[in-house]
Amino acid sequence: MDFPVTPSNASDSNDNSNTTPQFETAQDAIKRRSSSRSIKRRRFDDELVEYSLGLPGASLGKGEKRIRTQSYTSQLPEFPINIPTASISSVPERRKPLNKVAGAGHRSRRKGQLSQLSTKDLGRWKPTDDLALIIGVQQTNDLRMVHRGVKFSCRFTVAELQSRWYALLYNAEISRVAVAAMRNLHPDLVATIQQQALYSTAEEELLGTITSNSHPILEKFQELLEQNPHVFYPTRTAKSIMEHWQLLKQYHLLPDQSVQPLPKNPDDPIMTFSDAEDTMNDADLPDYKEDGMDVEMQLADRIEKKDIRLLENAFSRWQVLVQSVAGGNIELDKNTLAVLRGRLVRYLMRSREIAVGRSTRDHTIDVDLSLEGPAAKVSRKQATIRLRNSGEFFMSSEGKRPIFVDGRPVLQGNKVKLNHNSVIEIAGLRFVFFINLDLISAIRQEAVKVNIPV
Repeated sequence: MDFPVTPSNASDSNDNSNTTPQFETAQDAIKRRSSSRSIKRRRFDDELVEYSLGLPGASLGKGEKRIRTQSYTSQLPEFPINIPTASISSVPERRKPLNKVAGAGHRSRRKGQLSQLSTKDLGRWKPTDDLALIIGVQQTNDLRMVHRGVKFSCRFTVAELQSRWYALLYNAEISRVAVAAMRNLHPDLVATIQQQALYSTAEEELLGTITSNSHPILEKFQELLEQNPHVFYPTRTAKSIMEHWQLLKQYHLLPDQSVQPLPKNPDDPIMTFSDAEDTMNDADLPDYKEDGMDVEMQLADRIEKKDIRLLENAFSRWQVLVQSVAGGNIELDKNTLAVLRGRLVRYLMRSREIAVGRSTRDHTIDVDLSLEGPAAKVSRKQATIRLRNSGEFFMSSEGKRPIFVDGRPVLQGNKVKLNHNSVIEIAGLRFVFFINLDLISAIRQEAVKVNIPV
């Protein structure tokens, strides 16, 4: 049965036709924002949907704990949802903290500008320089004296010191930054700078009351420091003012060390240093002895005597004495049996048997050939020279390389007789063998007297 279409029905149909596309559009929009993938981490679009829909877990109260929430977009119902106007009106309310962020950014820019300004104001001047400048000016009231006496981190000129001092006095911004930087200094660093403060004129006048010909002790300066605490700088100690007084005395800056005036008459002689020294009497000078000086002198004397005794005992055990070659003449004493003379050194043989070779850290030898020249090819024990009772010298070869005596090779295990002026060559090093004929003849005569078999 056909019903007539009334205007109300037509309007209803039009309403239905109009609402259906709206529902589909909203649903399509929701589906586009949702994600079908199984992702545990929330995405940015999911958080927007949750916030706009007002789902549970999307926003937290003040007393609620923040927990990990999952996305609810995949569980939306299949019917249209009317978004409340409260959620839309809440968006402008969230813009209010943005103004605070903007203000914070403005403050951060302002802090950055202030930090740049402070760095620009400091420049080459460090907080230690400012503190040393202030203390120096307060002590001396003279920028030129501060320039000569204070050691800054850089080499400032007098004009730079003057401009900096005026800036600290009259520029409020630079003064504020400098004071803040000086307050951040470590106390030990501040104490070090204060200990190096220049001496004022009043302090040096008090130190000048102690005459230069006196010999004050530390207690005298401590007493002077305690009697005048308002004059001396607070960091002064008795030892520091004593050292400054000694410097004044050394450079003749004490009041009683005034320079001798020139004579008015040019004919009058000027007193020289020798004349002034003659006027001094050494007997009048006091003899000051330190407490530990006598003990140290006794200990040093005992050590020297011990070294001398050790050298005397070792002298008898020396078999070879090494001397540098100076001239062509050879003077042999009564203790030298023979001499092995090279180009640079000569070895004095003072025992009946000596070993020739190369000394190392773990092996010592009587005749060290490395003193003559390069001895890398020489064995540690290359040969042995012996004196027989008959007064004859024999050399036995014990190294791997042969020894040449007067041009004839001597292999390992062989012996050869050494004569006076024999030439010995060992690994490229040449020596001349000289015999003390007078001493050898005396040894032979002794051997004949006691009937020692030859």
